[in-house]
Amino acid sequence: MLGLPDHVTACLFDLDGVLTPTAVIHNKAWTAMFDEFLKAKGQPEFDPVHDYNDYVDGKPREAGVRDFLASRGISLPEGTPDDPPEAETIWGLGNRKNARVLELLAEGGLEPYPTSVTYLQRAREAGLRTAVVSSSANTLQVVTSTGIDRYLETRVDGVTIRERGLKGKPAPDTFLEAARELGVEPANAAVFEDALAGVAAGRAGGFYVVGVDRVGGKHAADLARDGADTVVADLGELL
Repeated sequence: MLGLPDHVTACLFDLDGVLTPTAVIHNKAWTAMFDEFLKAKGQPEFDPVHDYNDYVDGKPREAGVRDFLASRGISLPEGTPDDPPEAETIWGLGNRKNARVLELLAEGGLEPYPTSVTYLQRAREAGLRTAVVSSSANTLQVVTSTGIDRYLETRVDGVTIRERGLKGKPAPDTFLEAARELGVEPANAAVFEDALAGVAAGRAGGFYVVGVDRVGGKHAADLARDGADTVVADLGELL
């Protein structure tokens, strides 16, 4: 009924791009922030397809900043989590990006993918355990404002990563933490991810991995290459 192997008893969902279209918001925010920064450095603009997918998608903000800047040969001081958005540090740029995300979220109109809501409902009806696992520090705001929190038993997100000292994706720590909270073994849980870093994290943790391709092109092949057991364009394909 849910397109999963019989041994799966829990579903661990990424948020952005799997349950909600916030990946579009994050992409816009990353692009706006980096384009402003790169222009001042005389560098080419941020590529919202390749740069986004290869360096920042699915990762904690500071890791995304660090990895993308390294791809351009740019080095900045690490700074601290409390750096203001105007600070030219790793954390400062990350906070600048997050400020833009919050502006976009405040504009309203964000709705979850309808088929993802149906999938959540069916999973709960089938007795499967559920969790949201996201690198975003805004996860609680998004799941409550869209109403999908009612289908999710636990949440491991950017706030959890910081509070518990977890490694972000592509490390498997966040998925392993969610499985621990649900009381299930990784081998009995499925990870749903649209980001290459998230798929790699699921594979590294020993989970069954469902790749969600909302990008098109060669992204489906890349998801499979990085460890997805199956790839769908939408969760509705699994119903």
